[in-house]
Amino acid sequence: MKKLHKLGLSVLSGLLLAFAWPQDGFAPLLFIAFIPLLLIESDYWSNRLNNKSTSFLGYVAITFIIFNSLTTYWIYNATLVGVIAAVIINTILMSGAFFLFHVTHRKMRAESAGYIALIAYWLSYEYMHLRWDLNWPWLNLGNGFASFPRWIQWYEFTGSFGGSLWVLVVNILLMRFIQLRIIRKICSRDVAVLMGSSLFLLIVPVVISQIMYSTYKEEKHPLDVVVVQPNLDPYNEQYDLDPVSVTRRMLAQAATKSDSLTDCIVFPESAVQEHAWEDQLENVPSVQILKDFVAKYPRMSAIVGMSTRKIFAEGEPLSLTARKFRDAERYYDAYNTALYVSNKGELGVYHKSKLTPGVEQMPYPKVFKFLEKFALDLGGTIGSLAKDPNQKPFLFAGDGKVASVICYESVYGEFVNRFINNGANVIFVITNDGWWGNTAGHRQHLLFSRLRAIETRRSVARSANTGISCFINQRGDISQATEYWVPATIRSVINTNDKITFYVQYGDYIGRIFLLVAALMFLLTVSLSFRHGNTVISKNAVKE
Repeated sequence: MKKLHKLGLSVLSGLLLAFAWPQDGFAPLLFIAFIPLLLIESDYWSNRLNNKSTSFLGYVAITFIIFNSLTTYWIYNATLVGVIAAVIINTILMSGAFFLFHVTHRKMRAESAGYIALIAYWLSYEYMHLRWDLNWPWLNLGNGFASFPRWIQWYEFTGSFGGSLWVLVVNILLMRFIQLRIIRKICSRDVAVLMGSSLFLLIVPVVISQIMYSTYKEEKHPLDVVVVQPNLDPYNEQYDLDPVSVTRRMLAQAATKSDSLTDCIVFPESAVQEHAWEDQLENVPSVQILKDFVAKYPRMSAIVGMSTRKIFAEGEPLSLTARKFRDAERYYDAYNTALYVSNKGELGVYHKSKLTPGVEQMPYPKVFKFLEKFALDLGGTIGSLAKDPNQKPFLFAGDGKVASVICYESVYGEFVNRFINNGANVIFVITNDGWWGNTAGHRQHLLFSRLRAIETRRSVARSANTGISCFINQRGDISQATEYWVPATIRSVINTNDKITFYVQYGDYIGRIFLLVAALMFLLTVSLSFRHGNTVISKNAVKE
């Protein structure tokens, strides 16, 4: 295969991956997106004695630079450094997983034997990318079907890792069919089986999902919810206005849809602008106004986003995120908080636990704490925030037990499961998506909440500032989606659900299984490398 052909194939893979991505992409392209890159890899495998592995890495990097650049370019609206970092880091990790597959594949005698390694290394990369401090799982393959909820109802059993596995297996089978039947002109029973297997694995999950979608019925456990979208410009307006006036404006919006039957009212992330000490929440003017508003309605409680701080007691062990007062030998932690205000005047807090790298969290603070002062200011408190150790739900009228998922947390399936396992039977997502402008970023973020609804079979109420607010039912259908950059208030009766899905119970088990397989594959690669090395040494010794 000529270099120009390889270059064209690597570019084609990158474009197919990008054009498959939601919201405007066509997800079925994911099933063929890796084929061009796999054909390059197969050519390197066939001519491995004459080709160095390192030259293959260049083609891999081209594919993933294109994919990452075209799908996450919108980060530049907030920070040029951020988009460069996201593209570079994700490209390195994706390329590393694919290159490691190639290295393992080169050690195998049978051409098809190494493809299990591709699945294992890639799913291990996705699994680890959900869990380390530089986490950015936005482009995990299973997320690519967020625009096609009728295809992925079985995510309640597998989570989004099931989608990633689906994509990889179908790509490998179709590539092998193209390679044998179209390129090598082989016509045999094995080739026919390959094609049949590909079609079976492509079609059957969709058919099963369509049946699940058509037959799934929500049980009637109603919760009457009002969602407010304030539409405050996060760059020029939200943090310049008087905080109390911001709160009054939001409550005026809420009043247009609220009445004596309203159970819950949801405001977005960072809606309350006062930076409050948690032992003095009762004295915060906006909190007092919220309590007075909620008390007017017999059933109502509220969730609202704000920034809070908590002082360490004398002698209390300090966290890695502790901040020192400038004028005293005292320390405090800062939080991105969901505040709960009950009809009885009770207050509760949940602190965001999945923090945005470089914005709310300095990765590996023991090493990089000195860089905290350069953290990107996206409103509220900047620098490394503290986290909540428990994902606890809030109690609402009737049977409502609400998971208050803050912004970036909605991208993490197993993380949201913790709320559900702690009793949550409905999900509220509060977010501020205005930083990304009217780009694919805020639309992708919305669609990922669909995945959480299907995985957990929980209804979702989503309140976004300058984004898209909506309701999502337990099948992943979106209703009453608001327009971008338009103030809005919406209301709906959604159903709670106490049943635990297989995925909620077992989490990212697919990722854990393939992490183990990847470790075994890596050890096998090392073992084969030593064996081949010793063989070469022995042959040279005989010649001498």
